[in-house]
Amino acid sequence: MLRLVRVRFAPSPTGELHIGGARTALFNWLFARHHGGKFILRMEDTDVKRSRDELVRPMLEAFRWLGLDWDEGPEVGGPFGPYFQSQRLDLYAAHAERLLRTGHAYRCYCTPEELEQRRKEALARGLPPRYDRRCRDLTPAQEEALVREGRRPVLRLKTPLEGVTVVRDLVRGDVAFEHAVLDDWVLVKSDGMPTYNFACVVDDATMEITHVIRAEEHLSNTPKQVLLYRALGYDLPQFAHVPMILAPDRSKLSKRHGATAVHEYRERGYLPGALVNYLATLGWSPEGGQEIISRDEMIRQFSLERVSKSAAIYDNEKLTWMNAQYLRLASAAQLVDWALPFWRGAGLLPAHPPAANVPPGAALPCPEAAAGPHDAPPPPPDPATRRWLEGIMEVMRERVRTLSEVPEATRYFFTDDFTYDEKGVARHFARPGVADLLQAALERLRSLPDWDAATVEHCYRSLAEERGIGAGQIIHPTRLALTGRTVGPGLFDIMALLGREETVRRLERAISWIRSR
Repeated sequence: MLRLVRVRFAPSPTGELHIGGARTALFNWLFARHHGGKFILRMEDTDVKRSRDELVRPMLEAFRWLGLDWDEGPEVGGPFGPYFQSQRLDLYAAHAERLLRTGHAYRCYCTPEELEQRRKEALARGLPPRYDRRCRDLTPAQEEALVREGRRPVLRLKTPLEGVTVVRDLVRGDVAFEHAVLDDWVLVKSDGMPTYNFACVVDDATMEITHVIRAEEHLSNTPKQVLLYRALGYDLPQFAHVPMILAPDRSKLSKRHGATAVHEYRERGYLPGALVNYLATLGWSPEGGQEIISRDEMIRQFSLERVSKSAAIYDNEKLTWMNAQYLRLASAAQLVDWALPFWRGAGLLPAHPPAANVPPGAALPCPEAAAGPHDAPPPPPDPATRRWLEGIMEVMRERVRTLSEVPEATRYFFTDDFTYDEKGVARHFARPGVADLLQAALERLRSLPDWDAATVEHCYRSLAEERGIGAGQIIHPTRLALTGRTVGPGLFDIMALLGREETVRRLERAISWIRSR
């Protein structure tokens, strides 16, 4: 009978969730979902100097934002808890006693100062700075004497002195490690706290983890852990070490190459779906090599056989491109939901849409933008405002790549507090007769029976035809007058969204500005 697949991701709450960890968690999550198994989240918080409770909640929030739900773990519980290592110390102590009792571990009384001195001596002789095992075969009398000196021992594993441990890796194949190069590594520190490798094995074994999928930098830990599994009498899980994520110059990925913490991507306006899609393809190849792939399709296709052995290269431009594709595929309603926090943060949310005869310029700033972290969430836009915002996002979806670009890209819809682009002024406002041309357009706009993009466009093109000029000679200065910019979405869509009164007001202002020069 096949065992139920059980995988885990075990971060340390000593910092933020970074994209390397998020990618590893994603591979575990996809593997579990593909096989109908369980994804377990476990907190490795035994580093008492660096682990902080206040970092747990943001880390859990990062998982939720990414959509990586866990079947067992913090705030969820499960039959193999607790899921914080700091709450499992009795379990580690019992396993340490078992190793001592069976002769697979021993107490080492060497002080840190003695170990450091021997390390320096070994390096000076050109030898590897490994522990010299001098406490491995102490007699009871020798141990008693060391205890009387007040020494506090650590617990070390008795690593075999000869032979080879072969790690069978589902990504890299068989990797052999000579026992002669392995150390008698520390299981339990002198303060009684377990080391990473010890607690990790005990947790994975007692939580019945079937597959350990983790970053390749842990491969060197694996022979130690295999020996510990065998010493404790536990069955081995299957191991899979996924490639590292490197910067474009193949150096270690850092903040100088772009955001690295998940929350930074959220703040910069990346969508969780796009980030998950991008991370999935960093080291894993979908069938057919498609770049945009749904989460359901990722789950269906995911296999460790298609995970690369080579390092994955991080490309922020590729991620940004992918995010833009997700923005284009979303509905206008969804785009508004995503953009609302960014509009609020920029103080651009209007109290009313232009259709209510309130000029966009009068909507600045909104109270929601100044709301503190403990204030009630801002109320949703009223239906008319929401329809207006959806119209804005409908015409802007092709022109923004991240949500953080939305406020600046759409600012002129909300306010006329802008200056005219200098190059645009030279190209479009400085032409002879442009003020009179805009005035003629203005008079016709005032008398239009309806106000929508099609009606306004017909008005402008008819005027251009009557004057015997290209429509661009009216369109370009009008765009500059209404937005202060020379590029953007379709002018007639902009005019429809601004509304008749605001369009007329901005044209009047531009005509006066041109004539005053």
